[in-house]
Amino acid sequence: MDAIYWLILIIVLVVLEIITLGLTTIWFAGGALAGFILSMLGVSPVIQWAAFCVVSLILLFCTRPWALRYFNNQKKVKTNVDSLIGKTAVITAPVSNLEAKGEAVVNGMTWTARSADDAVAIPEGTQVEILAVQGVKLIVKKKEEG
Repeated sequence: MDAIYWLILIIVLVVLEIITLGLTTIWFAGGALAGFILSMLGVSPVIQWAAFCVVSLILLFCTRPWALRYFNNQKKVKTNVDSLIGKTAVITAPVSNLEAKGEAVVNGMTWTARSADDAVAIPEGTQVEILAVQGVKLIVKKKEEG
């Protein structure tokens, strides 16, 4: 009867991994598989749980870093708004955070602009670097000369 509990645990852990994609519960499913195999061989429940813990921790600490590097190593192409960060824009209406005013043009499109520093006003015609995008506003700072 212990084997059915291990199978249920394996299924629950795999489903959780599919839902979360966090590369965490899958290693415990591997440990549950070890417990299931030992259960089928008639080994005592204490040894099954010990094998579950040991195998899970070994898988978690030895293979998770490699798996994270592999899955996160895919080159991601910046799209849409993310591609604006780091680009240069031109201020078309003076930027003042205190007055909630300012516009900038980048890639031929006009955006609301705000300074990264509330105390800094940016005059019209200034080239700025886009630091972030918050909603429909560009967060900018004056572009450094040179």
